[in-house]
Amino acid sequence: MHDGSGRVVVQNLTKTFGPVVAVQNLSFTVEPGSVTGFLGPNGAGKTTTLRMLLGLVTPTAGHATINGQPFHNLGNPGRVVGAVLEAQSFHPNRTARNHLLVYAAAIGAPDQRVEEVLHLVGLAEAADRGAGGFSMGMRQRLALATALLGDPQVLVLDEPANGLDPEGIVWLRTFMQNFARTGRTVLVSSHQLAEIEQTVEQVVILSRGQAMYYGPLEQLRKSQQGRVTVRPSDPQRLITALQEAGHTSIEHLPEGMLAVTGVEPEQVGDVALAAGVAIYGMQSQHADLERIFFQLTSGQFAGARYLQPPPPPGWEQQQQWQRPQDGGQR
Repeated sequence: MHDGSGRVVVQNLTKTFGPVVAVQNLSFTVEPGSVTGFLGPNGAGKTTTLRMLLGLVTPTAGHATINGQPFHNLGNPGRVVGAVLEAQSFHPNRTARNHLLVYAAAIGAPDQRVEEVLHLVGLAEAADRGAGGFSMGMRQRLALATALLGDPQVLVLDEPANGLDPEGIVWLRTFMQNFARTGRTVLVSSHQLAEIEQTVEQVVILSRGQAMYYGPLEQLRKSQQGRVTVRPSDPQRLITALQEAGHTSIEHLPEGMLAVTGVEPEQVGDVALAAGVAIYGMQSQHADLERIFFQLTSGQFAGARYLQPPPPPGWEQQQQWQRPQDGGQR
């Protein structure tokens, strides 16, 4: 069931629920051979987008395809796409092995594959236990095993690290990277920014249903100015010297420290030396994903920006209030 591409394309995707705009005019492409992070605050439209991609929600406009086809045209989609959505439920009295055997029969996978995925996700020793007694982390592993039964070309994972302990998170990171290195596609949503930063090569950052950034993570980092934090003997004298040298983006920090944006440590050191200011400590800080994320998504929940009243009770959590259309990098 592999056609050699594994490309995921989202084109001008929009979804409204009555007056509520969950996703608007969203476009991005996920290429095989890398792990792509799908990031955004709660209510940004991530889960709605993934559900449209998997044929569980009908778009209001636009389309989403896998290997050039909408999900419902894939024939036996379980052999092409493996998905782990945030809400997972299993028959509480059915063992992990039996759950996988039932699903394997449904998608035409051999029984031998069940044993393979049990070992792959670390559930071999718990295979004959009822899923009702599993921890959240074990349920996440069972959900991933289910997604892998068809030896899929594409993995779509919605918050797969929920409930995993630190060892499990490291295992999941390694698994996703190894899966992608075989030429397959991984699209993963997550709130764990520090972890996802160590895992992905590409990112799609969503806010208010729109793409605020889409592209390589390293390129995003380079687009953000780093800063140097410094503890001088005379902060005001150093500030004056830096300003005279053209470095005007300076912030006061606690305990007499300064943060200078857009410079290298060597530049600060040279200015301090020329000004006769002793330096007791200096550190270069590059923008991490968490800081960039908050810069790009700040204001999502500022009530003054929304035009519609809150959605009525019972509507899905990921739905959000409509806001004026404005520009965002796509």
